[in-house]
Amino acid sequence: MRVLENFVAGAWTPIEGTGSIPVTNPATGETIATHPQSNAADIDRAVAAAVAVFRVWWMTPIPTRSAMMFRYRHLIWEAREELSRILVEENGKTLAEARGEMLRALQYIEHAAAATETMKGSVTENVGSGVDIEYIREPLGPFAIVAPFNFPAMIPLYFTWAVATGNPVIVKPSEHCPLTTVRLVELADEAGFPPGVVNMVLGDRTVVERLAEHPDVVGMSFVGSSEIAERVYKLTTGYGKRCQAQGGSKNHLVVTDTAELDKCLPNMVSSMLGSSSQRCFAGSNLLIYESVYDRVMDRFLAAVKVLRLGYGMNETTTLGPVISPESRTRLEESVDKAVAEGATVLLDGRGATVAGFERGNWIGPTIVSASPGMEIFDQELFGPVRCLQKVSGLDEALAIIDASAYGHTAAIYTEHGGVAREFRQRANVGQIGINVGTPAPIAFYAVGGRKSSFYGSHRGRANDAVDFYTDKKVVVSTWHIDTTEQPGVDPAFEGGAR
Repeated sequence: MRVLENFVAGAWTPIEGTGSIPVTNPATGETIATHPQSNAADIDRAVAAAVAVFRVWWMTPIPTRSAMMFRYRHLIWEAREELSRILVEENGKTLAEARGEMLRALQYIEHAAAATETMKGSVTENVGSGVDIEYIREPLGPFAIVAPFNFPAMIPLYFTWAVATGNPVIVKPSEHCPLTTVRLVELADEAGFPPGVVNMVLGDRTVVERLAEHPDVVGMSFVGSSEIAERVYKLTTGYGKRCQAQGGSKNHLVVTDTAELDKCLPNMVSSMLGSSSQRCFAGSNLLIYESVYDRVMDRFLAAVKVLRLGYGMNETTTLGPVISPESRTRLEESVDKAVAEGATVLLDGRGATVAGFERGNWIGPTIVSASPGMEIFDQELFGPVRCLQKVSGLDEALAIIDASAYGHTAAIYTEHGGVAREFRQRANVGQIGINVGTPAPIAFYAVGGRKSSFYGSHRGRANDAVDFYTDKKVVVSTWHIDTTEQPGVDPAFEGGAR
């Protein structure tokens, strides 16, 4: 059995901490690796390696850092199919979903590699008599990157913005899905980043806590549930550090009476059940205008029933397992509780099995007619249990969205421009979709949320990431020699040009 190691100062290093977690294939139930738990000494070594290289990496010319990023991007492109298959094995996504994630991950690196542009400062001359003012961007030091299980390639690669802007990093992948990150770190080493620039530490919440409190770690980027995001944000900022903590979601999709169902229906199904609904952009509650409710419900249920539950390596599979047996049990219990509260199960995926993969974490798509106030409707589930609700119109839909504790994403299906415009202005969320159920921004746009879906002042990715990982140092200057009275340095200014 493969026993994983930390990556510290350019070398794979055995972990001294006691205890371990099995990494299992969620479709087969088989253990595919052993994930040891790092102790404080393991973590401190990684931070020390980052501290030691910080000044050297900061002084490395920005074009050189950018060139390394381009090299890294090429290596990942060449390994994209291998990485996609690793991702399926440890996460359970379909192969198509894993390949899509790798393409998005590559775009992260492409934007990070634009550091020669994004690291530019600004200058204004003559703000006073003979006084100029400017700002320059400076990196801050070692950052921690804490990634969730649901995007094992994309989220760990948040580190590329930190590194491109001159900071070393300590990456902590999810204990459920570390293998994709391990391979990404191997490729980073191959790309030529100096030892200590990219470090990886394995472990559980104790690693996050130690990184947050470590005096040499200057900040943390975290993605996870809202409950944990809030705790991480308060812990990290309590030590006077920077933190961006992206939390969970309960996203609402509004279907109006002008929605083009033939074109929108596949998008609704993909939004609500893609990646087994284990993503922060997943549509959670389908709010349907009462005038079209029956027609939309019937067609939506028919489209969902076509999904094929199975092992992600089978290219006919369209819905994979959930990440763990505990996740499956939690989802099934949420449906049981909802029924006790008066909800109606329209499509029941509890107890689903897949022939030949009886040990997998299977739950089929489960659609419930539920109402605000029910836990299944209000709380993030992170799995293929989705809700339908009838609404009288736009005002009621927006009232439901705004009453949610979450503020990640909302979408509307309409062909009425005025309705779409009003929706985008009134919905209190971080991302809006107009006839797009999963409005995940491309890598050169920032991503985040509102309310409990995001804690921090700088969103993840793109130029917000550059702001997060750098500080704008302001320089005000004047000179005591009047250069206009000095000899010219170019004959052209002295009339000497021929």
